[in-house]
Amino acid sequence: MHLLRRGDEGPAVAEIRASLASLGYLHYDGSSAASNGVWNAPAATFDADLETAVRAFQQARGLLVDGIVGPATYRVLKEASYHLGARFLFYQLSSPLYGDDVVALQRRLQELGYYVGRVDGYFGLHTHEALTSFQREFGLAPDGICGPETLRSVELLGRSITGGNPHAMTEEELVRSAGPHLTGKRIVIDPGLGGTATGLTLSGPDGDTTEAAVLWDLANRLEGRMAATGMETFLSRPKYANPTDSERAELSNSFAADLMISLRLARNDTAKAHGIACFYYGHPDGTSASMIGQALAGYIQREIVARTNLLDCRSHARVWDILRLTKMPTVQIDVAFASNPEDAALLANSRMRDIIAEAILVAVKRLYLLGQNDQPTGTFTFADLLAEEQNREA
Repeated sequence: MHLLRRGDEGPAVAEIRASLASLGYLHYDGSSAASNGVWNAPAATFDADLETAVRAFQQARGLLVDGIVGPATYRVLKEASYHLGARFLFYQLSSPLYGDDVVALQRRLQELGYYVGRVDGYFGLHTHEALTSFQREFGLAPDGICGPETLRSVELLGRSITGGNPHAMTEEELVRSAGPHLTGKRIVIDPGLGGTATGLTLSGPDGDTTEAAVLWDLANRLEGRMAATGMETFLSRPKYANPTDSERAELSNSFAADLMISLRLARNDTAKAHGIACFYYGHPDGTSASMIGQALAGYIQREIVARTNLLDCRSHARVWDILRLTKMPTVQIDVAFASNPEDAALLANSRMRDIIAEAILVAVKRLYLLGQNDQPTGTFTFADLLAEEQNREA
């Protein structure tokens, strides 16, 4: 779909208005929507009230808050319209089901002790297996289809699991059991842009460069340092390609990696916006999140801020595709604002990219140390890290 923004008109705008009204973000009188098949104002006009409602929805759903309805916002808006019981839910590989009804089912199965995966609204293989296990134990046909009979059984049973989020505990145990060594850890590095999408031009002490070139170079510097510690690294794309976020996630999942680190530069309409922010999978209301992703985002944020002059814009939960569709804990780092001259000059400096790559690697090490034998933020060097790895191997 094309982008919808303030000033646009037509049936697509009316659909957005009606969807937001049904979700409680907008008061909408449906009687003004159509007359003799023709959509009328204000239903078919993208006005200031609709933009405000879009922004409120984006904020609540962990999306980029820009008041524009693009593919991501439209997808999440459609998913939010599904309520558990409104449709049959089942696993289909060719056209997977997403929606708030899947979220509700996953949470219910999690409470009953059958689902230990991430609550992400995707009816995948893990959700299918959890549902069939539930059906089998309670004498239902184990067909993996959540229809009226299965739904009634799910709703009648009380909560069985207490004491924490099973997925969070599973993630933490995977990190704990992996041990503090970096050797053998599998990491996907995802440099943004690529191909013909080169982004803005950045000016710095080394001359002019582009967003894409900076991100690719940063990815390679990080990859080199990780390889030196014995880690296995994979890039989410070739140099001259710009896959979609869902394509990047799909490729990354095939590597069976432990973590994914996505590198991006932010932009803003005003050049005053500046600083670094990290993002991990999770709903802003805190009901579902990747605990390891959250922990790693915090480590990366603190390490980079301690070593650079970048403003601390903190870490945040989001439901973006690159975070949601990856099976491993994933962090997106908006390293700086390409639209800010000071940030751009800083990132255009190759020495600063070395510092940032080192900070990210140290943050990953801190994650696996689990707070043991740690050093103050900003003081753990690459040389220290290599010595630590060699001492543990000795």
